[in-house]
Amino acid sequence: MSETLSLPDRATAKALAKRLRQSLVAEGNFVSHGEALELTAKQFGYRDWNTLSAKLDNPAPRPLNVGARITGRYLGHAFTGTLLGLQMMKGERRQVVIEFDQPIDVVASEHFSSHRRRVSGVLERNGASWDKTSDGQPVLELDL
Repeated sequence: MSETLSLPDRATAKALAKRLRQSLVAEGNFVSHGEALELTAKQFGYRDWNTLSAKLDNPAPRPLNVGARITGRYLGHAFTGTLLGLQMMKGERRQVVIEFDQPIDVVASEHFSSHRRRVSGVLERNGASWDKTSDGQPVLELDL
């Protein structure tokens, strides 16, 4: 029976390598920092540190399911809501339809408001839309 370890973040992986090195050196087994990184990668099932490091830089997106409770930001406003629709697109893009728990005012004017309760968008692999606001932030971004 094989057991899969969940991946740590980069800082934790490096700290594990540092502790492994300290433990081995304390037992009289000198290993370099690089060797400790390689051993740590092998513990997580990767052939070397570079392969593990690439995986840490590009973690797999959390699977999304219709009906799932989600959080994120729309036009810079934090939201909680429900995923009503999900369609896989070319590459790793996903088209989503989201219903917010509380409507979001999508107008930045003090003279009038326009509240939206349901939005759709296309998300990249990282959970953020390619479309950006005027200040360069993603229009829609999910916490994955």
